[in-house]
Amino acid sequence: MKTTRMILYGIHPVEEALLAGRRKIIKIYVSNRRSSRIAKIVNRAESSRIPVEVISADRLDSLAGTDANQGIGAQVEGFSFSDPDRFMPTDGSGLVLVLDGLVDPRNVGALIRTALCVGVTGVILPKDRSVSMTPAVSMASAGALEHIRLARVTNISETLKQLKFTGFWVAGLDPSVEQSIFEVDLSGPLALVVGSEEKGIRLLVKKNCDFLVSIPQKSRVDSLNVSVAGAVALYETFRQRQAVTGKDDYR
Repeated sequence: MKTTRMILYGIHPVEEALLAGRRKIIKIYVSNRRSSRIAKIVNRAESSRIPVEVISADRLDSLAGTDANQGIGAQVEGFSFSDPDRFMPTDGSGLVLVLDGLVDPRNVGALIRTALCVGVTGVILPKDRSVSMTPAVSMASAGALEHIRLARVTNISETLKQLKFTGFWVAGLDPSVEQSIFEVDLSGPLALVVGSEEKGIRLLVKKNCDFLVSIPQKSRVDSLNVSVAGAVALYETFRQRQAVTGKDDYR
């Protein structure tokens, strides 16, 4: 399913959209051809026969809806979502990130960036009460959104049941529980659920988790930001999987 056309902005998002080739790029707009990185993108676009238009910085700001566009924007088709069935490999390697109701594009973008780094099979989020895949998300992800598999589902709880039926364990990140994420086995097929910025994981979704884990802290004054907590959990999962496979150099 595709949304309407939009203006993707920023060097990383536009460059990664070109490299990924997952959505149609109609035109690229630049306001600073003297930048070597932008010139490289322009050359790649022109070699792919994508029109490039040089416009004023003010007009680019207006098109992008922000002045934080780094001098480049691209008119693109909306993000294409995947079927969650594609996230369920049968070889035991599956790692799925479930975002239960996150609404801040910066948090979602940061988590998508980390997910791509650790080899997440796919990201699942609900159709309602969740951020849309806007250019702001791609910018926050440093272009990782253009490469990740992502599915939007009507019912997170039912999707978790389906994942468990295919052999996944479901772990929920909950700062209120005692069990530490460093004390559980995360090396098998796993769906990691991260809750919303304000309320965390919803009760019904929590009930469909096999177990809940927290990240230990010395101070309880402030909890970790959701994107930071999610990154810690993803990298602990990554560490355990690397240890099991014997790949401990991380490079």
